[in-house]
Amino acid sequence: MSALHAWLWLALAIGLEVSGTVCMKLSDGFSRWLPTLLMALFYTGSFSAMIMSLKRIELGIAYAVWAGVGTALIAIVGIIVFRESATVTKMIAMLLIISGVVMLHLSEQGS
Repeated sequence: MSALHAWLWLALAIGLEVSGTVCMKLSDGFSRWLPTLLMALFYTGSFSAMIMSLKRIELGIAYAVWAGVGTALIAIVGIIVFRESATVTKMIAMLLIISGVVMLHLSEQGS
């Protein structure tokens, strides 16, 4: 597997994780069966894609990118789709998360 393929697997893992988190919100505490089922499927797919990415990407880097980008994306989805607040503090926090992920990725290239 090439490095590009590993990063594509990681991108898929992030997309599926974000989809699973949206379904978690839509499940209304497991009271709606379709979003609950989709949540389980998306998370299973996310972990499966993450496992594939780990064939070429270091665990710490992959997890930081998965968690950081996923967190930032779900915060954006929350603001846009679920009309959650978009405070300055929230925006700064997202920038810090993304900065940390970028720095971790750059540290991998420097070694």
